[in-house]
Amino acid sequence: KNRSLRGKTDKNQGGQEGHQGHGLELTGEPDKTVKVIPERCQHCPHWEKCKGKLCPGEKRYVVDVKIEQTLTEYCSMKIQCPMDNSQLKGDFPENVNGYISYGSNISSFLVALNTVGAVSTDRVKEIAGSILNLPISKGTIVSMVSRFSEKIQPVLAVIRERILGSPVVNADETGTRVDGKTQWVHCTVTPLYTLLGFSQKRGSKGMKGLGVLPFFKGILQHDCWASYWKFDVEHAICCAHLLRELNGILENHPEQKWAEHFKILLLNMKKTKDVCISNGETCANRHYLEMYSKQYDDILKEAYEINPLPLAEKSKKRGRPKKGKILALIERLNKYKGEVCLFFTNFRVEFDNNQAERDLRMIKVKTKVSGCFRSEEGIRDYLDAMSYIGTAKKHGKNAFQAILNVFENNLFYAIEN
Repeated sequence: KNRSLRGKTDKNQGGQEGHQGHGLELTGEPDKTVKVIPERCQHCPHWEKCKGKLCPGEKRYVVDVKIEQTLTEYCSMKIQCPMDNSQLKGDFPENVNGYISYGSNISSFLVALNTVGAVSTDRVKEIAGSILNLPISKGTIVSMVSRFSEKIQPVLAVIRERILGSPVVNADETGTRVDGKTQWVHCTVTPLYTLLGFSQKRGSKGMKGLGVLPFFKGILQHDCWASYWKFDVEHAICCAHLLRELNGILENHPEQKWAEHFKILLLNMKKTKDVCISNGETCANRHYLEMYSKQYDDILKEAYEINPLPLAEKSKKRGRPKKGKILALIERLNKYKGEVCLFFTNFRVEFDNNQAERDLRMIKVKTKVSGCFRSEEGIRDYLDAMSYIGTAKKHGKNAFQAILNVFENNLFYAIEN
């Protein structure tokens, strides 16, 4: 069972002393000025005589937005060419594709609500009607997200290639409901790129659908799910998952002292690595490598003494004897020592797989808000959009501006430096 790794502290809630604060700042000149007259003067018989003596005092500012529709007419101009007497006419822009159509700002706003905002289609329709005064149908909103997904396909291809060329990739998967059935969302991500995909399968068949893992040759960090080991790559195991498992053992089996010792070992290795990085070092020295390797082996020896391997018994049941969750974890730590410690022996590898987990978290939010996705096409369009938007945010771009640039045909805005 996953358990929170956040420990209790004696700090009060809210901002801590010395933290950098944030607030509204003036970004330009005011659009209008409202003079606040003293209340006593407003009905004074001497007002006409005194009003010329008013002078500015304290100033305060209010930041607000004004929501209003604009209507732009596009007129295709015609002319007869004097060279060959042919009739010429101007071509309408790509987004002006009907007698009346929605502009880029409206499309971007509604797509942002439905994707980044995780707002359901019903509520997006309600917001468009009440705030924008636009009678937009749910089908139109779905079409906007679909059109956005279609336009960004060339960018997603570039994102896939750049993930393939990365030295370390984080991968994870999570379940969601599609048309009343449990389906799976897979991700392969880096600190700069996000690629999400949908599959009916959780295992290696679903993972291959993203077009990354079958061709990737770097380091793959994951939560030790069995299907990831089928890929011919160097593996790294998420230590945050191990800490949660160790916490579960300590809470339910406090006599398992080895679990506390192993937890301390992992945290000490992480702390040592952080100190090395802060000192400008790119790898751990031999002393630390040998010391922590010996501690690792000693703790596992202690664990096996408390949890010996089961003896083979004559039984009608076929297969290996049942080990239980505690011994299964010990066996995993013993078998994958190099993969568990790779974050310490190779500083390019992170301690945890949080990068992938963060990029999947919005799936759970979207599912809680909307209940489920109604179709496979809908979830694919949504995941394409979130791949693009997630990548844009990692490049320091504003999510709405990234969407708007796509509708204005500046497709590669998200990955521009």
